[in-house]
Amino acid sequence: MNLHRLLRARAAEGRPVTVGLIGAGKFGSMFLANAPRMPGLQVAGIADLSLPRAREALARIGWAPERAAAPDLDAALRSAATWLTEDAMALIADPRVEVIIECTGVPAAGIRHALAAIAHGKHVVMVNVEADVLAGPLLAAKAREAGVVYSMAYGDQPALVCEMVDTLRTAGFTVVAAGKGTKYLPAYHQSTPGTVWGHYGLTEAQARDGGMNPQMFNSFLDGTKSGIEMAAIANATGLAPPEDGLAFPPCGVQDLPRVFAGSTGRVEVISSLERDGRPVVGDLRWGVYAVIEGETDYVRRCFAEYGVATDPSGRYAALWRPYHFIGLELGVSVASAALRGEPTGSAEAWRGDVVATAKRDLAAGEVLDGEGGAMVWGKCIPAARSLTEGALPIGLAHGIPLLRPVRAGETVCWGDVRVDESVEAVRVRRAMEADAAPGSRRAAE
Repeated sequence: MNLHRLLRARAAEGRPVTVGLIGAGKFGSMFLANAPRMPGLQVAGIADLSLPRAREALARIGWAPERAAAPDLDAALRSAATWLTEDAMALIADPRVEVIIECTGVPAAGIRHALAAIAHGKHVVMVNVEADVLAGPLLAAKAREAGVVYSMAYGDQPALVCEMVDTLRTAGFTVVAAGKGTKYLPAYHQSTPGTVWGHYGLTEAQARDGGMNPQMFNSFLDGTKSGIEMAAIANATGLAPPEDGLAFPPCGVQDLPRVFAGSTGRVEVISSLERDGRPVVGDLRWGVYAVIEGETDYVRRCFAEYGVATDPSGRYAALWRPYHFIGLELGVSVASAALRGEPTGSAEAWRGDVVATAKRDLAAGEVLDGEGGAMVWGKCIPAARSLTEGALPIGLAHGIPLLRPVRAGETVCWGDVRVDESVEAVRVRRAMEADAAPGSRRAAE
C-alpha cells in the first residue's frame, strides 16, 4: 500500500524512477502498455536483440513512434522518452538507471544480466522465473550483500502467491498449502511442440497466425512451467515441494479447504480438469490460492460467522484470486524495489528445484532440446533430493548431448550429459549447489 502515493511524490519532485527493460516480448510488452500511465516512472531504455521486433511490439500496444525515438540514453532522460538498443549491458552499466527488469525468459541471459545489474548497484526485477529457479537463491544472496533488491515479478503467479502467503502469516495464520491453478492431465507430460496445439484446441495455422511459439506454450502444458513456478514459491516462502513432484489434484475453489485439510505447508498446482477430461466445477485455471488453518475454536467460529468457505470440520479455510494480470501489474515490483527497497517475493533459500525428466526413452548421443521440447519436462522436487541425486536442472537441459541412455520417466542427471563447465550459467549453478552441500558454510548457516 501507498506505492501510488510515493510514485506521485517522485513525479512532483521531477525525479521519476528510471527503468531499463531487457526483452520486449509478451510479458515486457504488457508492462510497457501500462508504464506510461504510472506517475513518477520512466522507461528510460528498452534492450532487445531485435529492434524491429521491439518496435512492432510497441506499435501493437499503442505507443506513438516518437515515444521510443530517443537516439541515446542522454536524450531519453532529457525528454522523458525511451531509448531502444540492442546493448543490454549499456542500460545495466549506466548509473542513472535505477531498476533493471529482466524479461528475456532465457536462463543463461537472466543470470548474466542479474549479476551485472547487482554489480552496478541496481535493483533487479526478475521476470525470468526460469533463471530464478536455476540460480535465484544465489542471486538473491548476492543482491542482499550488495544492498540492492532482487525481486520476483508482481502480476506473475509466484509473486502473487508470495504476497498472499505473507499477508496471511502476518495476520497470524498458518498456511498449509499454496499455489495456482492450471489445465492438466497426466498425458500432458509427454506433449511435444508437434502435438501441443491439439491440446489447446487450435490448428497449427491458427497458432502460427497468432504468433504463438509451440515450445513455449508446450512448457505451460507439459508441467514444466508449473514446476518452475512452484519451486520459486518454495524458495521464497519455505513451503515444501512434494517429494516426488506435483500431484495436480483436480479441485475447484469450493473444495480447496477439503483437498488440503491436514497439509503441513506445501506448494501444489490444482487442475481445472477432472482426470477424465471433464471441466472442474469452480476451477482456478488462471488464479492463485492459499489454504490456512484456524487453530483455535474462536477463529473457527469466526470463519462460520463471516461465511468463510471451509472444509467440513470448519478448521481449514481458503483464499483465492481468480485471475492474474501478468505484465500489466509488473509496475508494483518496480515501485516496491525503488521506493521501499522491498521485493515482491524473493528467494530466501534453495528449497525447491525443477529437474529434467525424460518424456520418452532417450538414447546416448541425442541432444536435449530444453524446456517445452520433445525430450524432457521439468519436475518440481525438493532441492535436497535434487542435490543428492545429482539431477540436471531443466534450465540447463538445452543443447547438451546425452552420454548414456535415460529411460522414460527417469531423471536426467549431470553424469548423463556432457556439460561445458566453463559456461557462466553452469558455473553459477554449480556454485549454488556447492553452497548447499552438507558441510559448506552456507549450509551450516
